[in-house]
Amino acid sequence: MELTHIDARGEARMVDVGGKAATRREAEAEALIVMQPETLELILSGGAKKGDVFAAARIAGVMAAKRAWELIPLCHPLNLTYAAVELRPEPPDKVRVRALTRCTGETGVEMEALTAASVAALTVYDMCKAVDRGMRIDQVRLVRKSGGKSGLFVRQDEKDAAGRTE
Repeated sequence: MELTHIDARGEARMVDVGGKAATRREAEAEALIVMQPETLELILSGGAKKGDVFAAARIAGVMAAKRAWELIPLCHPLNLTYAAVELRPEPPDKVRVRALTRCTGETGVEMEALTAASVAALTVYDMCKAVDRGMRIDQVRLVRKSGGKSGLFVRQDEKDAAGRTE
């Protein structure tokens, strides 16, 4: 196995994707935020002093997806055609963040989806830290990706949850 961002001398480099075919690419990532049950209740009741926590986190996640290339040194700037963030409460004490990104291009959108999920989770933390500094962001991970030479990837536990065997 070869790391694509390391050259023959072992130095970091940006991958040249100029010769790759432009294909439709999609990625989905998630993060889990664990908090006190009272914090989740506060979010769901709309009682957070900074405002609508989920709305702010959705917007922050989409904005972050569009700027992943500015945050991750060797990430290519992409012309995203779609970015969305969904936040689902999982009572009594969790919020699951799912981010979906799409583009047609020469390289994948995994980093954009992962960045969106991460920043949305960080936004929830920021908006609620006054009442719960012990919140924990866990399981930031790629769930699924499609397109490009490597084709489809679906995380094994996602396959199992959907009852699929491939």
